[in-house]
Amino acid sequence: MTTVIYPGTFDPITNGHTDLVKRATTLFDKVILAIAVNPAKSPVFSIEKRLEMANTALSSIDFPSQKSVQVCELEGLLVNFAKDHQAKAILRGLRAVSDFDYEFQLAGMNRKLAPDIETLFVTPSEKYAYISSSLVREIAALGGDVTDFVPENVKAELLRIMS
Repeated sequence: MTTVIYPGTFDPITNGHTDLVKRATTLFDKVILAIAVNPAKSPVFSIEKRLEMANTALSSIDFPSQKSVQVCELEGLLVNFAKDHQAKAILRGLRAVSDFDYEFQLAGMNRKLAPDIETLFVTPSEKYAYISSSLVREIAALGGDVTDFVPENVKAELLRIMS
């Protein structure tokens, strides 16, 4: 069974994130969405709420048969988490060229720490290329409609927390 880790803060999970998970299931037997605790980023949602929102959002997607999608909390070093889950690769989404420099540095560091784990860069579908969690939070905070950017359960949580 080939496993890939898709790490991130997912504060909140967006339609772009769910698109990458679904596409990853066509390449890997198991996809683990690893939600980082990451207090340095001061997430809007608690780790428990982000786990809940991701599980709910992904449960409504029809994945290919014999594929497994799991949502886990990620605390500590990503390569250690990947090794603990026997992952062969780390999946990273690239929306724009501006994402590449930072992601390239992370991939190089991860390769140095764990040369047997590959980092794969995937671009989102064109209709999701402009979506980011931070933009979604800003739109919601300013009273905008986030319907096209996040799953319905996430929209409800954003409305609850931003009102």
